[in-house]
Amino acid sequence: MRAAWLPGFTPYAAAHALQRAWTEARAADRVDDLLLLLEHPPTITVGRAKGAAGNVLAADGVPVIEVERGGDVTWHGPGQLVAYPIVQLTGARMDLHLHLRTLEDAVIALLDRHGLAPQRDARNTGVWLPEPDGPPRKVCSVGIACRRWVTWHGLALNVDIDLTDFARIRPCGFEAAVMTSLRSHGVRGTAATWAAPLAAALTDALGGGAAPLVTADLDTLAREAQ
Repeated sequence: MRAAWLPGFTPYAAAHALQRAWTEARAADRVDDLLLLLEHPPTITVGRAKGAAGNVLAADGVPVIEVERGGDVTWHGPGQLVAYPIVQLTGARMDLHLHLRTLEDAVIALLDRHGLAPQRDARNTGVWLPEPDGPPRKVCSVGIACRRWVTWHGLALNVDIDLTDFARIRPCGFEAAVMTSLRSHGVRGTAATWAAPLAAALTDALGGGAAPLVTADLDTLAREAQ
């Protein structure tokens, strides 16, 4: 598995097109598994959940894009580290629920090393952090798609994102206050500084070993997928 960091802000539509191309190439065995890590400019994505579009409250000029992944509506923006594992599932790994749990496991293991006590919610995907004065809040959203047993889409980890932007939507059908960030829990850093640790955790959990993270560019990766 390769792990690639795309510096700067990658427009959602461009990253989505690359995912689609790489997914087709991976299903045809023309390329290896790929883990993309990046930041998006402000974007709202709407998944396949029934009524998801109704959870967009105030786009105010921000792009709203319907996508193939499972789940509801999600906000992307600066300070959020997005990871897209494009992975061919084989053998015992041909289980989408197992794949979702594996992604969550990787994030939980990483955040646990920072003393954050991350946890799951029995009814909802993602990774949650306990709060001293209320119920747990969501720090990482997870949603995937699968084509010919190649998975794509992935997860979004709120590192130092402006949480007020979530008020534009009902994230996964919840009120915006359900969302939190690493910064809100006293953990400093940027999406760029968290990219390598998250890449190592994900590639290891997905069976690719702790692959080194390399800087890449969108055009080169797109040509490889042709």
